[in-house]
Amino acid sequence: MQIKLISTSDVHGYLAPTDYSSRDHVAPFGLSRAATLIQQLTQTDDDTVWPIVIDNGDFVQGSPLTYFIARQHQEAAPLYSRLANRNHVQAGIFGNHEFNYGLDFLDLCESARHYPMLAANIEDQQQRTLFAKPYTILERAGVKVAILGLTTQFVGRWELPAHLDGLKFHDVVETAKHFVPKLRELADVVVVAYHGGLERDPQTNQPTERLNGENRGSALLNEVPGIDAMITGHQHRRLAVKVQGIPVTQPGMKGQNVGMITLDLNAMHQVTTTKAETFSVKDAAPDATTMQLIHTVNTQMEDWLDTPLGTINGSMLVQDHLDARLHNHPYINFINQVEMAATGTDIAATALFNDDVPGLKQHVTMREVMNSYVYPNKLAVETITGADLKRALERCASYFLLQDGHVIVNPEFLNPKLRHYIYDIYSGIDYTFDLTQPIGHRVVQLDYHGQPVQPAQALTVTLNHYRAGGGGNYPMYQTAKIQHQLPTDMTVLIADYFAKHPVVTATQPTNFKVHY
Repeated sequence: MQIKLISTSDVHGYLAPTDYSSRDHVAPFGLSRAATLIQQLTQTDDDTVWPIVIDNGDFVQGSPLTYFIARQHQEAAPLYSRLANRNHVQAGIFGNHEFNYGLDFLDLCESARHYPMLAANIEDQQQRTLFAKPYTILERAGVKVAILGLTTQFVGRWELPAHLDGLKFHDVVETAKHFVPKLRELADVVVVAYHGGLERDPQTNQPTERLNGENRGSALLNEVPGIDAMITGHQHRRLAVKVQGIPVTQPGMKGQNVGMITLDLNAMHQVTTTKAETFSVKDAAPDATTMQLIHTVNTQMEDWLDTPLGTINGSMLVQDHLDARLHNHPYINFINQVEMAATGTDIAATALFNDDVPGLKQHVTMREVMNSYVYPNKLAVETITGADLKRALERCASYFLLQDGHVIVNPEFLNPKLRHYIYDIYSGIDYTFDLTQPIGHRVVQLDYHGQPVQPAQALTVTLNHYRAGGGGNYPMYQTAKIQHQLPTDMTVLIADYFAKHPVVTATQPTNFKVHY
């Protein structure tokens, strides 16, 4: 028997082959292309070859289309599970972004599924059927394959509490230690599908990120015996490796790749050889059935994206992303302006999330807003101390390094995953970084209303809810310090701002300086 574990992960709602930057854009990724490749990988006339398709999470959030469905056309939400059925998915895993629009919406998204959702480390006090199965056991020709589903335990730190009603996320390693021995008795092959990634280098076992628990794939493989194969995700990496001799895949994001682990079994149903691979979808034609399923709502969404919102006097286009992060930018200043207007605070922070953020054209549409502000963030107002703020700024200052007199991005923010979204720029304070100083000692000026900020001084700041919960390794920000949260997504707040201010002037801020 040969088992082929075929996986998608972190599709993030990129269903059609487009990044939505324009109505006619064609991209070399998307679930529709992945669907064609999955069909090719699963087609076989050989009864001894058993393809098993798994979706590893972060499926229903992340693109303008997912936002449009969640906020404008929830009746279309079962589309996601119908698409998974089209790909013959036999097990689904919850990603952290599955919870961004609440549990009722998530239940609607999965309402047409023909497959189980697996949630071994998610405890549901309300005992909903959606989270009832920790694993599934599939059988063919006498061979049994167990699939254990795990979700990064950090969801509770990031997500709005109202979206996690009755849910508790347990440590994935301890959960696996509980289930894997039982599954070894029940099945011939044990597979872990984990919406999380590898926190250590597969070859050297050296940490590649802070060992804070967000990603624990390496720990699972090092500490839990009995795993035959592991599918990972969350980090948006393209991986096909072996760790401790165990095959591991991770297929990137946006449907860029499809992962496949091949397991060869002997007559005793024992795994004898393994292989891990990923396949790019760029040369696969979009699957016609998938495109037909999404056609109506996709067309409606494209019309919505072209809705005019307002006009920019000046330029908010981002031409050089490193320069914008180093010297601030009118677009960043505008986002902070929207945040402060929405909450009434006079300090706010935002990130230039990635190097694809274009900023805003002169005539702003919803398309530009969605392409520039790519996350469904909500805002939180948090009261912190001056010492907290200084520590947060030191974390920001660590984003930069000096190399031969030139400013570069600290590799910590680039590998093993691009994390530009961790670096924030603030409005409402005056501050200066000196990059010639050691990391942790780079904030050489920090003023509020023209006066130096004192360590014990109370300050109120607006942040997105991810950062307000400490996301991105900002422990000085905590849920317990949040004064209140806004229920409205930032993209809606931006649209609302234009409704009140149809003409916005682009202003280059001067409150932030960097010495190097």
